[in-house]
Amino acid sequence: MYDCIIIGAGPAGATAAYNLAQQGRSVLVIEKGKFPRYKPCGGGVSPAIADWFDFDFTPVIKTTVSNVKYTWKFGDPVEIALEDVAPMWMVQRDEFDNFLIQKAIAKGAEFKDSTEVTGIKLQNEQWQVSTSNGDFTSSYLIAADGANGPAAGWLGFESPQKVVAAGLEVTTEVTEKNRNLAYFDFGSLKNGFMWSFPKQDGYSLSGAFVRDPKGKPQEIKKQLTNFAGKFNLDLTNSQYTESNLNLWQADSPLHTNRALVVGEAGGLVDPLIGEGIRPAIFTGIKAAAAISEALDGDSSALANYSEVVKTEWGSNLAKAQTVAGMFFKFPKIAYKLGVKRPAAGQMMGKILCGELSYSDVAEKVTQKLKIPGFGR
Repeated sequence: MYDCIIIGAGPAGATAAYNLAQQGRSVLVIEKGKFPRYKPCGGGVSPAIADWFDFDFTPVIKTTVSNVKYTWKFGDPVEIALEDVAPMWMVQRDEFDNFLIQKAIAKGAEFKDSTEVTGIKLQNEQWQVSTSNGDFTSSYLIAADGANGPAAGWLGFESPQKVVAAGLEVTTEVTEKNRNLAYFDFGSLKNGFMWSFPKQDGYSLSGAFVRDPKGKPQEIKKQLTNFAGKFNLDLTNSQYTESNLNLWQADSPLHTNRALVVGEAGGLVDPLIGEGIRPAIFTGIKAAAAISEALDGDSSALANYSEVVKTEWGSNLAKAQTVAGMFFKFPKIAYKLGVKRPAAGQMMGKILCGELSYSDVAEKVTQKLKIPGFGR
């Protein structure tokens, strides 16, 4: 029997496994995909995560972003060079996720990929986990299987509000001008936005209806194709994928009896700029600490996990939701009053790089956007 079974080997699950194994706990990570597996994702990672680990991420950092461009419906541009921040990392998720899980394995975690979890059951204070490759038992369980995974639902958590997102990965030569440039477009996708991140061998274009649960996938596909046209990209060698983003629900717990939910399975995604990797890693670290404390006899450890995430990250996401609500009520005006101003552009860049939080800037943003109708 294991101390903990983790369902899902993305950044949240792999980070939890690494930290639990490092503390001498027996841990099994179960992943339905074959690693390294393709994962559609912009691949932007805040360099702030470096402070949370005792190893170097250089092997999987393909390039970095030090300039950000913003447009309104592909026009009215502003481009800024990020000042006094470490450049944002660009990674390929197949390599990044595999890198993390291999670090966990090196610490003693066990890993079973190509293994689908088919059911879970709590019996006599032990989790019985049924999979396509046999059954396993543990004292505790972590649901880390992302926005579309079933584990959170099996644990009894309410289904979060989902919004449609999509990605267009284009393999091509990246021009010198665009090699270190992140590009965000507002207005083309109503109640959402699009962004482009450079990769070593192409671009990751993404879009999401962050304020419209009823947004249509075909509209994102249309606008992402238009976006690619602004780069004069040939889509012959490209891959389009659709997915969901789980929106943060402030009052929802992230723990239940002997189990926790982490990462995007728990709605830990930035509703304004779509950041998911850093909050996923944060929850993985906190989940590992909580389960280790529970194994040592702390009966309140799992409940404390929910509170810690809510206080230290959820409050920030709530502020992001407030800012997003204000922005998308009158987006064109907000773009001109907010995003296009050099100071605001620097501010967004620092949020991307992990140097600022929405809690740090929400009041300032609110003051900038105090025009008739905002916040009502």
